[in-house]
Amino acid sequence: MNDSYLIPANTKNGSLILGIFKPFDLILLGTGIVLSLILLMSLSMDYTWQVVIVLFPGALCAFLVIPIPNYHNILSIIIDCYTFFTNRQRYEWKGWCVNDVKDSK
Repeated sequence: MNDSYLIPANTKNGSLILGIFKPFDLILLGTGIVLSLILLMSLSMDYTWQVVIVLFPGALCAFLVIPIPNYHNILSIIIDCYTFFTNRQRYEWKGWCVNDVKDSK
């Protein structure tokens, strides 16, 4: 192929469980579902707000691990947004010609 290399777009899928989940994602999802099942067995389902409370942990954890395009999942977007807004917003120039530019303050 004329000394050119073709890298597949989905090279990270081989390191994921079922091609979608990281181990932490499955632990988070399992914890939410188990907590919902424990609440389901311990609370009575007489009112709608009780059903919502019981289903909330499982639904929240399932929402966080939903795979989406251009990111891994919703949890990774939340983490990226948090680190963007809490880290330094002004960046120093460190390009290939940094030695050619004089500092102007």
